[in-house]
Amino acid sequence: MEFQTILFEVRDQIALVTFNRPEAMNAMNRQMTKDLVEACQRIEEDAAIRVAIFTGAGEKAFSAGMDLKERAETAFSPIERRQQKLTQKIYTQARAVAAITKPTIAAIRGYCVGGGLEFALACDLRVAAEDAKLGLTEVRRGIIPGAGGTQRLTRAVGVTKAMEMCLTGDTVSGAEAKAIGLVNNAVPSADVLKAAEELAGRILKGAPMSVAFIKEAIRKGVELPLEEGLRLEADLSALIGSTEDAREGPRAFAEKRAPVWQGK
Repeated sequence: MEFQTILFEVRDQIALVTFNRPEAMNAMNRQMTKDLVEACQRIEEDAAIRVAIFTGAGEKAFSAGMDLKERAETAFSPIERRQQKLTQKIYTQARAVAAITKPTIAAIRGYCVGGGLEFALACDLRVAAEDAKLGLTEVRRGIIPGAGGTQRLTRAVGVTKAMEMCLTGDTVSGAEAKAIGLVNNAVPSADVLKAAEELAGRILKGAPMSVAFIKEAIRKGVELPLEEGLRLEADLSALIGSTEDAREGPRAFAEKRAPVWQGK
């Protein structure tokens, strides 16, 4: 599959997707949206891929968000755009990455603002450079975060900090993002991709179906009342107990060897 605005590579069960418009701070235009939606579908459908890492080409930006130059030159229907975001069919990159059932990691260097941060928030985990700049700056452009930013940021850092960031449009450094729970880890810029790959490697030690069920339990459970969340967890726990990997794990432990996962 050929992509125009991203690089796509698979190695050791990890898909590495790189936003490849460094001359435009990896801003997301219509073609990149199309490419990312297709890449996310490929990640979901390819059984050889267990974890996906998303990053930006160059040192300046993970992504500066929406390509405002393209938007300024393009007429669009606000009603049609709203319907695209609400429909069950996936048209947007943030919804596409959020729909992946496998773990996803954003490896962030430089600016990660607007739609760039919304994409990173739709990933499961985030690793940032200590000097990265993260924020939802839409208020300074006369618009609002429209790809999940107000909702996912609030769930990540709480109402008070999310309100401050969205209303002011201020950015936080990668180090501060770590302190407020926006990213999982903050490291020197040169080590960001390495840290993301190490995190992916730790995930790969777990059984594939266990990883998928844990992600489902957390993602869906956080939206449910506690009792319903516990019911979901119990259902998934019962299902996983019938798998071959659920038998392999204890067997490998008893035999003092590394487990050999079958993914079934």
